Amino acid sequence: MPRRGVLTQAPRRRPIDWLPYAFLAPSLLIFILIMGYPFIVGLSYSLRGGSLLDLGGFVGLDNYAQLLQDPDFQHSVVFTAIFTVGTVVGSYLIGLGLALLLNAELAGRGLYRGALLIPWIIPSIVSTQSFRWLMIQNGPVDVMLHALGLSSIPFFATPGWAAFTVTLVKVWRSYPFMMVSCLAALQTIDPNLTEAAAADGAGRIAWFKHIAWPHIATLSVVLWIMMAIFSIHDFETIWLLTQGGPGTATMNLMVLSYNYTFIGDNVGYGAAVAIISLLVLMALALLLLRSRREVVAAAPVEAAR
Repeated sequence: MPRRGVLTQAPRRRPIDWLPYAFLAPSLLIFILIMGYPFIVGLSYSLRGGSLLDLGGFVGLDNYAQLLQDPDFQHSVVFTAIFTVGTVVGSYLIGLGLALLLNAELAGRGLYRGALLIPWIIPSIVSTQSFRWLMIQNGPVDVMLHALGLSSIPFFATPGWAAFTVTLVKVWRSYPFMMVSCLAALQTIDPNLTEAAAADGAGRIAWFKHIAWPHIATLSVVLWIMMAIFSIHDFETIWLLTQGGPGTATMNLMVLSYNYTFIGDNVGYGAAVAIISLLVLMALALLLLRSRREVVAAAPVEAAR
């Protein structure tokens, strides 16, 4: 306790070290110019009612109000959701299954790993166009079906088959990402836990339920959110395969925005679709960051176990 009559000095505040901020300033400025400026311009376009050559006057939120009543927009939202769910579920199940196989003692495991990464290594335009060449009418798949005495499959001609085909191609291109991530998590499991489970008579299902899944559960949530972001933002897969057809059957939000802007010459509508898509992606990104924090927070707990 200080003595009476003696003035106590307030604790000195540490001076702010501006040097780290000075180093970050150029990168931050570049980030603002690259990300912030296009967003502001796109937002301003979405509030106008013009074309590529004449942006037109200010219309406020009319583009958004009309967009919510547009059947094409409503259909694209539904298809985007179906495409995203199909991609996330399909790529995760295939990736996790292959990761479990590669995590076991398997002859030639390194060779299999390299081969299974091929869909991830090949440029998207090459793999997508290759699938289109395989599945078009009178293509190799069609010829094979006829050779087996089966009828042709209209992969791109009917809405149902077209939606299935674009989802299948996206899953094929995406499963290596899931596989590598899950395999990395599985290889962090303490071998002593696996040996103890085997000694207790636990089978593969019990091992996965009580040992493997707790190790990859939080990572899986992060992977699901990341793949959802990649799928919603996907343009090249659908555009290169179907261009949103037949009709509007496979038109997601990205393709719809492109069509409104460059084909329909309605910049306001296209920008409004892009802004709505961006808001959805931002919500998923925030969810991803929250999930990452939970993973980091859970790490000490897992280590203590």
